[in-house]
Amino acid sequence: MGMDAIAEKVKARVADSDFGRSVKFDCGDDGVIVIDGSAVSTDDGQADCVISLSKDDLEAMIAGDLDPTAAFMQGKLKVDGDMSVAMQLSQIL
Repeated sequence: MGMDAIAEKVKARVADSDFGRSVKFDCGDDGVIVIDGSAVSTDDGQADCVISLSKDDLEAMIAGDLDPTAAFMQGKLKVDGDMSVAMQLSQIL
């Protein structure tokens, strides 16, 4: 699945939430997904929180096959910036 397809899945979930912060999923050479309030984009930009992880792990989180907390504890993802924003993502993921 490409980053645009992943972004579309995230966009559907963001539309149904009251998430009001900005977060960037940085998948390195595969690209980024930026959530800014209700907007979702694959264009790189500033965010309150940056979550670095592989595209495969992001896909697994979106699908519900990878628990974000477990991924963090296993070192599969790194959080830079406001950790409280990352914790609010549970309402989307």
